[in-house]
Amino acid sequence: MSADAAGRDAVLDARIRVDRRGFALDARLRVAAGETLAVMGPSGAGKSTLLGAIAGFTPLTAGAVRLGGRTVQDAAGVDVPPRERGVILLGQRARLFPHLSARDNIAFGMRAHGVRRADAGMRAEAWLERVGLPGFGDRRPARLSGGQQQRVALARALAVSPRVLLLDEPLTSLDPATAEGIRSLLRDELAATGTTAVLATHDAADARALADRLIVLEHGGVTAEGAPDAVLGAPATPFIAAVASTLPGTDGPWQARVESAETSADGIRAHARTADGDLVELILPAGSPVAPGSTISIRPPAS
Repeated sequence: MSADAAGRDAVLDARIRVDRRGFALDARLRVAAGETLAVMGPSGAGKSTLLGAIAGFTPLTAGAVRLGGRTVQDAAGVDVPPRERGVILLGQRARLFPHLSARDNIAFGMRAHGVRRADAGMRAEAWLERVGLPGFGDRRPARLSGGQQQRVALARALAVSPRVLLLDEPLTSLDPATAEGIRSLLRDELAATGTTAVLATHDAADARALADRLIVLEHGGVTAEGAPDAVLGAPATPFIAAVASTLPGTDGPWQARVESAETSADGIRAHARTADGDLVELILPAGSPVAPGSTISIRPPAS
């Protein structure tokens, strides 16, 4: 299947409910063909669980995953095996085959899809060029840096024209300079191939650079959704405010002056106005000392 053909039918529509001891994820998402959706949230919010369910590695308690109009998993027993969904999950570690060269790692997926050995090898060489590794075809993973391994892993994933590419914090383990290079590569290749993608990240810069839309998961549910600049520019929760304050050009902590506050089932619901004049609603823990006229100040955690 060509990248264009894959992109046309790769609408992802999912309602995912996963219950575990002490944790419940309940989220709805729809990703258009060729769109990149970023998913942000604190540790333990359910980002990896969400991707695992889409990929087919995590059973659903309720809901369904539909891809191109076809149900590939639901709680009633439909469960298309991961390898038959056309969905590829790329995580923090490249997980290349250590005994294969970079060229053969990229060719492996194509060979599994029936591409002849010689053709797969030539396409793999072309992908090495695309990801900035010409001449690296004979090197095994042990002779590649972490960033180079991620480039090979990305090429291996995109070479088979996946219907959906799932990215689980793929830049976390890389140094800042290498991460910026992979981020640029991802942006260019996702645009060039028209691949539908879901990116789980803790970095606001990733969301702004790569995603068309952003959803935020907190406590197992979606607390915000929209264009990345809109979500980050008017934070609806303290977590989003803390994340937004890490963006380049942000000076000091994020602040807003409380105009009203009321107790709700979720905690304290405060309406506050930022220095730019934006009115935001924040849900704070019960008992938080907020009152009209007070200032809420949020700074990112120390790195």
